[in-house]
Amino acid sequence: MVYCSSSLALAAIELFVHLEPNLQPDDLVSIAATLPASEPVQQLTPEDLPPDWWSDNFEPLRNLGDAWIRNKSSLALQVPSAPLHSEWNILVNPLHPAITQLNCDPPQPFHFDARMYR
Repeated sequence: MVYCSSSLALAAIELFVHLEPNLQPDDLVSIAATLPASEPVQQLTPEDLPPDWWSDNFEPLRNLGDAWIRNKSSLALQVPSAPLHSEWNILVNPLHPAITQLNCDPPQPFHFDARMYR
């Protein structure tokens, strides 16, 4: 599964919440991608997820994701963000036949602003 966000800012927050303080990797990059217009994005809303979907109990979500990948029902799955519930992440299924239609830009260096570590 390729884990993406609907914006670079959300991707940064999604990563930042998992970083140890002051341990910013020095080789981070961002890669913008465009989904093919011919492939509809499937969506899971908070109502479709377990009641505590944002908690540290990952097993139910992992099971949903595993089933989605195996079924190949869509190239992309839009899911709510745990750190920002009103924002959306996009999961991409590399096993889906339309994966070759995903258009990716070249990687761009990415660095967190040092003020985020204060």
